Amino acid sequence: MLLAGDIGGTKCVLALFSDELGPHHCIEVARYSSSDHDSLTAIVAHFVARYDARPATACFGVAGPVQNNRVQVTNLPWQVDGRALSAALNGVPVYLLNDLEAIANAIPILESQDVEILKPGEVDPEGPIAVVAPGTGLGEAFLFWDGQRYRAIPSEGGHTDFAPATALELELLSFLQPRLGHVSYERVCSGIGLPNLYAFLRDTGKYPEPDWLADDLSQAEDPTPIIVRAAQAGRAPLCEATLELFLAILGSEAGNMVLQILATGGVYLGGGIPPRILPQLQGDAFLRAFTRKGRFSDLLGRVQVEVIVDPRAALHGAANYGLLMSAAESD
Repeated sequence: MLLAGDIGGTKCVLALFSDELGPHHCIEVARYSSSDHDSLTAIVAHFVARYDARPATACFGVAGPVQNNRVQVTNLPWQVDGRALSAALNGVPVYLLNDLEAIANAIPILESQDVEILKPGEVDPEGPIAVVAPGTGLGEAFLFWDGQRYRAIPSEGGHTDFAPATALELELLSFLQPRLGHVSYERVCSGIGLPNLYAFLRDTGKYPEPDWLADDLSQAEDPTPIIVRAAQAGRAPLCEATLELFLAILGSEAGNMVLQILATGGVYLGGGIPPRILPQLQGDAFLRAFTRKGRFSDLLGRVQVEVIVDPRAALHGAANYGLLMSAAESD
């Protein structure tokens, strides 16, 4: 029996898995509001008691950089310590993964209904795989074939310097640098970054802001869903231009990752945003920017791009990793 979890700033999802059913099918699952609890240990204790669970191993994908099996959770005052969790679970092995590392570990077990092929291409079954996941932030990870299976490698690539690829994006960088200092890809290609694109197009006078939209945004805790919905409904050219710019930047960065790791195994778009904007991703803006790589445009034209639509990909990835580690220890 394995206890796996997807741990984020807003929610925690815990589930039980078994060797027999595998990492794609949970036995029990429960969702908790992160802010309602003082620690992950408290949530785990509640879950274990609720289901009378006695897991032999545990693995958690956690939003934050993992070092020495410890992580400070992003957007929560929690420090998760694998050793403390192990003690709370009667000494069973506990593995902590970065949330993008967890998503990457799901890719080898994804089923046909878990993905949408955005761009067909040639897939090397042992080639490196890139994962780009715009959600609240921008996560990135990689997978490499070790001769027997794929191994996921976490990264903080979303915080690298934003590199403009067009005249408009150069203007965007000039607009944001005095305001933000360091302009990373996350600042322009994520849920927290999309309002920066909106402000740029509005404040530079490129598109007017309708009064109704200004009113809606002034009352919203999170402006991103409002901007995206208005763009998809065709209600405001400002929002449509914002989403188009977002798609171009996402395509450019996904193409960058292909070149950085020679991702002949394909690119997977994860996170909360891509499944919600799938029709827009299928347009020209993303794919044009993805393949616009000069002398290497032909290479990008051959790479397959898929969107992960499984909302529990991180949970399944944590389960996959935990079951693999459990099997390795048994051997």
